[in-house]
Amino acid sequence: MTEEQWGVLQDQICKAIGQNNHKTWIVPLRFAGSTPEGTVTLQAPTNFFSTYVTQNYGDQLLEHIMSVSPRMRRLDIKVASAMTETETRAVQKAPASAEPAAAPQPAARGHLPGAPLDARFTFDTFVVGKPNELAHAAAKRVSEGGPVSFNPLFLYGGVGLGKTHLMHAIAHELTQRNPHLAVLYLSAEQFMYRFVQALRERKMMDFKEMFRSVDVLMVDDVQFIAGKDSTQEEFFHTFNALVDQNKQIIISADRAPDEIKDLENRIRSRLQSGLVVDLHPTDYELRLGILQSKVEGYRNMHPGLVIDDGVLEFLAHRISTNVRVLEGALTRLFAFASLVGKPINMDLVQDSLADVLRASERKISIDEIQRKVAEHYNIRLSDMIGPKRVRNFARPRQVAMYLCKQLTSRSLPEIGRRFGGRDHTTVMHGVKRIEELRLQDGQIDEDVEMLRRALEA
Repeated sequence: MTEEQWGVLQDQICKAIGQNNHKTWIVPLRFAGSTPEGTVTLQAPTNFFSTYVTQNYGDQLLEHIMSVSPRMRRLDIKVASAMTETETRAVQKAPASAEPAAAPQPAARGHLPGAPLDARFTFDTFVVGKPNELAHAAAKRVSEGGPVSFNPLFLYGGVGLGKTHLMHAIAHELTQRNPHLAVLYLSAEQFMYRFVQALRERKMMDFKEMFRSVDVLMVDDVQFIAGKDSTQEEFFHTFNALVDQNKQIIISADRAPDEIKDLENRIRSRLQSGLVVDLHPTDYELRLGILQSKVEGYRNMHPGLVIDDGVLEFLAHRISTNVRVLEGALTRLFAFASLVGKPINMDLVQDSLADVLRASERKISIDEIQRKVAEHYNIRLSDMIGPKRVRNFARPRQVAMYLCKQLTSRSLPEIGRRFGGRDHTTVMHGVKRIEELRLQDGQIDEDVEMLRRALEA
């Protein structure tokens, strides 16, 4: 096995494990030589790096190596400083055609052993709407690099609202603007795992050196370190060391710092010292925009795709709790239509997404909507569903009908019956009237959106 052969293999390895994984874990390795007995030796920048690559990519690398040099039967990944003089001489006993072993070189600063980044999660693919526009603007500002304007940037919100997408987008943008910037992105669980591993292997100095040498530290789902006293202690000291060096820290969690149970007060205080931004639950317009963006991407691959009017609007109304569920439902719809050869219409939606629609239907009832609207407008429930037609009761009644139409799968006649036995045409008129008022009256639009969020929470 020669260094030239190792170089030739890089494109093949990159295709097998993905560009980000190849850049993060394989590029920093250096070919050190091979032995007549069939052992290929690669040099890694740190002990952790060596262990991780051996455990996660060792078998794949050996398969690729054997494809160009069948005599090679063993792969040894070592830290350059840990190689003994005997080992160094052994790997240099390569066939006459082999090049001299490459001198050990440190990994590029941008190739820190963090979690792999998802190539799909960029700013270009992030759909911006009212619920996430502040978080998006803050993330864009940080991704531009330059002087640290707020530290840390703390992003929080429920599952599937885009926290991880923004974290990956920041990392992508930073490394594209400055490839030599040391950007380390990982989850809080990975931080804890590496800390415990360093304790067990008595390599705390390596751990501290790696985390304190970064230019940007990004930790996802920080709530997972709550209650882990030793991990919190090390995280606190790492945080302080980086802030003192004016290095950027970006954190995400599923709730605000003061709502994370069992988080030490000194850490909570540190997290609140920067910019804390909430990603609000998605509204209808944002969900529709996400669906339209996904459909546009699918159409680029399948130009003949046709979706009936109303399908995306229906999904955006009905699947409101989680963007991942929403995107998953659309993917399933595409797959179902392709497999059975049917057009994407409302019948196909009911057939292929029955379980998802049932789950969303169980969340909100007509009774709950009526009670919530009556409370919001400070009127009695009996007046809202009763026969009185004065404006003080009629407008809340129309709002409740509109929300019943959007948030439940009940038919118009059934909704009418639940509003004092009214005809379905009355419900249709009420729904249409609120749709018009949402475009004309900012207060009505705000009321409807507030009620929707409260019902979906």
